[in-house]
This record gives sequence, structure tokens and C-alpha cells, in this order.
Amino acid sequence: MEVLEKLKDDELYYGEFGRKYLSNSDIGTLLNNPKMFKKAITPTLPMLLGRYLHTLMLEPNKISDFIVCDATTRTTKIYKEVLLESAQGIIILKKEVEDMVFLADQIKQNVFLNEIIYDKGNKFEQPAITEIDGIKWKGKADIVTQDLILDIKTSSRIDDFKYSAKKYNYDSQAWLYSQLFGCPMMFVVVDKATGRLGLYDCSEEFLDRGREKVYQAMEVYNTFFGENPTEDIDQFFINQTL
Repeated sequence: MEVLEKLKDDELYYGEFGRKYLSNSDIGTLLNNPKMFKKAITPTLPMLLGRYLHTLMLEPNKISDFIVCDATTRTTKIYKEVLLESAQGIIILKKEVEDMVFLADQIKQNVFLNEIIYDKGNKFEQPAITEIDGIKWKGKADIVTQDLILDIKTSSRIDDFKYSAKKYNYDSQAWLYSQLFGCPMMFVVVDKATGRLGLYDCSEEFLDRGREKVYQAMEVYNTFFGENPTEDIDQFFINQTL
């Protein structure tokens, strides 16, 4: 229980304490570029905006933690001054905040989605840990309901979400979180351009593919980083047939 309480703190979850566990965000790195495993990664703008949307919807009391710049573009003097003072890699623009407020409103105004997201008894930003074949994993669920996990995603084009879900390893997330929380996951998706909404459950095929990714990632982890690694990560290279 003490571990889970610590993992509720984002600084601990994403910091040194949390790095004792693998997470779904590690899977893409292990499968595609293991040399970058556990290396510090500068948050991208989509990642920052995604966190802002989640905070706006699920933890609005923390929204003041974000720095927002009232500039039209990132080339203006005012933006550069705010960026310098903040010592961060990127700052959210006021217009981008308005975009995230629009997306949050689209979700909240949908009666069905509002009811399942804000149902009495739901818990937000809940961490969990588990062990799979001797390897420790962690995850933090957006929304834990009585019988399922809900995860909020944005999409550049919601009609393509079925395809991007594979690309961004939402399949491995769904399978992994079913192990972490003991219940199935569904995705609440909002189109960033139009505000169109979607609710996606997971097929057995989708989950099987996710499970396969998790085990492939663990194989790479054990090969290069486990207690008894068999290969030197500095010697890693891609070997494919064209």
C-alpha cells in the first residue's frame, strides 16, 4: 500500500522511484530503440497537451501547475521570455488551452460518457503494480470504475483510431492494465480537430496482440538490462531483410 501511495505522486511515479518498474511507455522503446531505454525524454507538445486535458477533466485542482503563455506563436518575444524564466522545454499557448477546454467540454456534454466517467465511486489517476514472469510493472489508470478501466485519448483523426491504437501500443496498454487492475479497459477518444467522440472496447485479437508485445518487450529487457543480461546494449543494431 505504501508503494501505491508513493506512485500517486507524479514526481515519484515518473522519477527514480517509479523507474524500478516497467510501464507501457517502455514497450515502444524496448521494441524499437532499446538504447534509449530509461533515458530522459523531453516531453513533446502532444504529450504536454494530453496531460493538460487529463488534468482539466480529472484533477482540475492541479491545473494551475501548468504554465500558460498568452502569445500567438512560439516565435514571439513574450513566449521566449516565459520559456527562459520557466526553464522548461516547451510552454502551452493560451490558444492551445482553449482547444483543450473545447475537447473537455465535448466529452463532458455527452450524457453517456459523462455518466460513466464521473459516476459516484470512480477513482481517478490510480496507480497499480504487478509482476509478470519475475518483472515488475506499473501503470496509472485515468479512471477506475466498479468493473472497468477508462482511458482518455485524443486522436488526430478518430476514423483512424483503430490503426493508431496499434501504432501507439494501446493494445499492450489494454492487456497490461487488465493484469494490473483485474478488469477490462475501454478507450474514450476525442478527435482533436472536430471534437467527435468515440468509445472503444477491446477485442480478444487486440488484447492478444498486446500480450505478445509485452512478452517481446520483456525478452528484450532480459537480454540487455535484466539481472543476468546476455548481450551488450551498445552492440545492438537492426537486422532486417528488404
